[in-house]
Amino acid sequence: MNHKVTLFAVVALLPFALLIVGFELLPLIAMIRDSFLADDGITYTFKQYVTAFTNPYYTKGILNSLLISLYSSIIGIAIAIAASYSMTRMSSKIQSILVTFSNLTSNFSGVPLAFAFIILLGNSGVFTLLFKEWGWNITGSFDLYSWGGLVAVYVYFQVPLAILLLYPAYSGIHKHWREAAAVLGASSFQFWLRIGFPVIIPSVVGTFSILLANAMGAYATAYALVGGSYNLLPIRIGALVAGDVATRPQLGSALAVILGLMMVVAMWCNERMMRRFRRDLR
Repeated sequence: MNHKVTLFAVVALLPFALLIVGFELLPLIAMIRDSFLADDGITYTFKQYVTAFTNPYYTKGILNSLLISLYSSIIGIAIAIAASYSMTRMSSKIQSILVTFSNLTSNFSGVPLAFAFIILLGNSGVFTLLFKEWGWNITGSFDLYSWGGLVAVYVYFQVPLAILLLYPAYSGIHKHWREAAAVLGASSFQFWLRIGFPVIIPSVVGTFSILLANAMGAYATAYALVGGSYNLLPIRIGALVAGDVATRPQLGSALAVILGLMMVVAMWCNERMMRRFRRDLR
């Protein structure tokens, strides 16, 4: 009987395994292989990686992607920490509504999100024209198609994701802990310093690493907003693989491998920090 159940489970998982192999593993292997090919697509070389790390155009794209990921992740995690805690102070019905809303908005990204920001805050956006009617020209202090505009758009889709990941962490802070701390004479600040923050810090660190990787890999939102006018690593990869003028897919593959390694390093650092923090708590 157990043998039949095991066989059925293997057969049932076979289509899923084929999807993983066909749409994730094989493209990954092909990308890594192409990154070691010269522009002729035949000769194996490290030239593409040398170009990626020595050409100022591509190193600037790597740096820009890292900076915008750091800025948007730091701002997003700061907002989410306060928002998640505020949600826990509300009724269960409102909490359920807010979690559903966060789930919906966390998936609102890419071209639709960029288009929505253009309609609202672009040069002829609804809010831009409305504020101008009120005597406040926001285009003089805020440009949607600049670095600040990109960070604002990135933060928009970072915050709901961070809330979804941080909200369950507050459930680990039990009400009777706060009551016991108050009985022992601890202030609210002392409670959060010695009990509350140590409980949620592992979740904060883990969420931050996910936000960092999420922002690094964002392509559609940035491309729909600024096109190729801003030097970001995902945009450079897209231009090299499917550009209008000239394509260099081998160099694009090398940059994609570098982008993937940056994400892996971020997740590895997160794991190391969380492991050390848990060890210190013991």
